[in-house]
Order: sequence, then structure tokens, then C-alpha cells
Amino acid sequence: MKIAISGKGGVGKTTLAALLINYFRLQGKKVLAVDADPDANLALALGVSDPENLTPLSQMKEMIAERTDSKPGSMGGFFKMNPKVDDIPEKYARQIDGIKLIVMGGVKKGGSGCICPESVLLRTLVTHMVLLRDEVVVMDMEAGIEHLGRATAQGVDWLIIVVEPGRRSIETAMHVKELAKDLGLKKVAVVGSKIRSASDEEFLKKNLPDFPILGFIPFDNKIVEADLEGRPPYEAVPALAEVAKEIAENLTK
Repeated sequence: MKIAISGKGGVGKTTLAALLINYFRLQGKKVLAVDADPDANLALALGVSDPENLTPLSQMKEMIAERTDSKPGSMGGFFKMNPKVDDIPEKYARQIDGIKLIVMGGVKKGGSGCICPESVLLRTLVTHMVLLRDEVVVMDMEAGIEHLGRATAQGVDWLIIVVEPGRRSIETAMHVKELAKDLGLKKVAVVGSKIRSASDEEFLKKNLPDFPILGFIPFDNKIVEADLEGRPPYEAVPALAEVAKEIAENLTK
């Protein structure tokens, strides 16, 4: 199972990623958790007590230079477009209760984009993790899906867009779906987040009629407090285990 999670910032992407990662771990699966959001906070949601000691891959200049045959921090010149990445999950992941966590980090862009050693290595690594790893892979993406190339997207089992009741969140979901369609990714679904009432659920169903809805994460101040305290949401709100189970089971139907 290879899952990418996207959505507007602040909607609860990382909460959902943590819930699914923990669910699959408890099912005895090997899980590779990937924080592909430049505003990385998946480590905290998984209970890492020292996230400041996790160096994102994009900041490992010496490793990137070695793998791509480039100069550390260079933006020009020649470098390998197919760097070796198959050993990176074992060498650079943080082990957390049987979960392997990789923090990708962001790549500073200039102009319309960046074809640089950092971006090439990250994209190659995502392709490897999606197409060649035998673990459950859960990727916490940013609002777009920039780490996914065409071949990689077609290897993703599900793209889940987290949506809260609101117009901007719905617009983001529509935009991400169009990006996914362009890449040939057909399995796109929604999880409703910060749900306060049945009317919130109906609002999302009415405004997202073309999306399968996998489940709903209720609004709970304890989730907010857990985020502020750097605690896993599933520890703060044990009832979320049932939410994660429902969503995971819907993924396999």
C-alpha cells in the first residue's frame, strides 16, 4: 500500500498521516513514513521527542553531492540524474517503534522551478519508495504533489486529499485532483477533517460529489493540544483509532 496525503495547509494532513501510520504499525506491517512537506512536523505527530535533531535529506549537502557527483550546494553544472537512493531509507531514517521516518525537507526554487541535485535526489528517492519498496509507504505531502512524477504517481495506490468544511479547502482539493489527473493518478479520495457536526459532513458530500469520501476526523480540542505539545494525536484521543481503522479499511475495499 502506497499512500500520498495532500491538502491545504493546516487542514489536518499530518494528523491523518500519523493515524494511518500508527494503524498499519499496529497491524504488524512494515511502515515507511515520509514527511515530504517543507513545513515538516510529522516527527512530532509520531512522538519524536527531539525533532530538531532530525536533519532533512535536502540539507545533507555532502550526501547529495556524493550521490549526484555534484559540488555541495551547487545550482549549475553537470550531475547525475539517476543517483543511488536504494539504501537511503535504511541509512538515514529515524526508527520509531518499528516505523522508519524520513524527513525530505524543501528545495529552494528560483524562477519557475529547480532542476538541481537536491530536487533530483528527492524525486528519485520518492520513485524508489513508491515503486520498489515492499513496505506500507505513507507520504505527508505539501498542498501540491510536486514530488510525484508521472511514473511515481501511477504507482501510488491512493492520493488522499484532506479537506475541512470551507471553500478554500474544497478549491485546493479540486486543484490537486486536476494535477493528479494530469499525472495519470486515478485513485483520488477525500477525508473530511475538523468535523463539528453532521452538517459539516453534508457540506463536504454536497460540494465534493465526484470524490470517494473515506471517512471523517472529528474536531477535538485535544487534537489541537496534542499538536501544540508535540504528542501523537492517537495518544491524546484514543477514539481516533476507530477513525483510522474505518479509513484504512475503505482504502482496501
